[in-house]
Amino acid sequence: MTEKLPVPVVWSEECLLHDPGGEVWLGVRDAGTEVPERALVLRDALAAAGAPEVAAVAYGDEILRMVHDPELIDHLAGVWAEWERAGFPAEWGRDRVVPYVFPTPAMLGDLPGRMPPAVHGRAGRFCYDTMTLVGPGSWTAIRGAADAALTAAGLVSAGERLAYALCRPPGHHVTRAAYGGSCYLNNAAIAAQALVAAGAERVAVLDIDAHHGNGTQSIFYTRGDVWYGSVHVDPGAGWFPHYVGYADERGAGPGEGANQNRPLPPGTADEGWLAAVRDLCAAAAARGADAVVVSLGVDAAESDPESPLRITEAGYREAGRLTAALAPTVLIQEGGYDLPTLGPLVLAALAGAAEA
Repeated sequence: MTEKLPVPVVWSEECLLHDPGGEVWLGVRDAGTEVPERALVLRDALAAAGAPEVAAVAYGDEILRMVHDPELIDHLAGVWAEWERAGFPAEWGRDRVVPYVFPTPAMLGDLPGRMPPAVHGRAGRFCYDTMTLVGPGSWTAIRGAADAALTAAGLVSAGERLAYALCRPPGHHVTRAAYGGSCYLNNAAIAAQALVAAGAERVAVLDIDAHHGNGTQSIFYTRGDVWYGSVHVDPGAGWFPHYVGYADERGAGPGEGANQNRPLPPGTADEGWLAAVRDLCAAAAARGADAVVVSLGVDAAESDPESPLRITEAGYREAGRLTAALAPTVLIQEGGYDLPTLGPLVLAALAGAAEA
């Protein structure tokens, strides 16, 4: 008889309700890869492996509002209804919320910023790209993903050694006040804040998604109680998020030294990637982390269309073992878009974590 995977899987059925309807990339609307089927593939694979499923609990907004600007949360909660009231779907055929103007420093200079009364103008105040669309079921799913992260953090705070939150949509690109990168609320940062609120003194967030978690980095950049480390494809080689994720970003103020990035060149395979993961784990261990959050993106896999890295199932298994050996661990689903290999890759990472 095959041994069952002994990792609680936290799941909210609401995560299926977000249908972004594609993404607008370089001015063209494509089908996109962050689809509901991602969550279904993972849920089926985990069920087949015998992992126990735990229903996400509905939480209040207290932790969310510690992590995110309340204006961002309120915007996401209400923007679709406002978009509909403005007639964009029915009268203009604009079936998703897509920003088109952004209040960047280049636009405003020293001028005061305003909050536009028009919803189509205001959308770019809270979303920093054109890829991250909002539809009729998006907020319910976004909130369900956050509840899954909070429930998993609650399990670990209550004594579980491991818990995995099957979050969809993902979250690590969301900053305190803006969303993007197919992410809407920062599930990993929410889990980390929940661990702190439950008594953890030093939390380490290890991000092994193929892309730098610019949102998580920015949220904790000036804090000393949450250390952030990321291994990712080099943004200097032309990869999202382009503007941040470089090795000289070390934190600021009380967070000086509490940020560590390991950008890797395209084509990096298991050996180089795992060397970077080991470096990050050693740095987290040196700070004495008493709880860990893993941003578990598997889009660094060779089969994945969203990055040029070449990580195998064996690589993910070892990464799971290394990260979970540090302290009680919450694993949060981030990227991973090749549906045929998505389940085996995540199972490998969780199996490694269970071995730690």
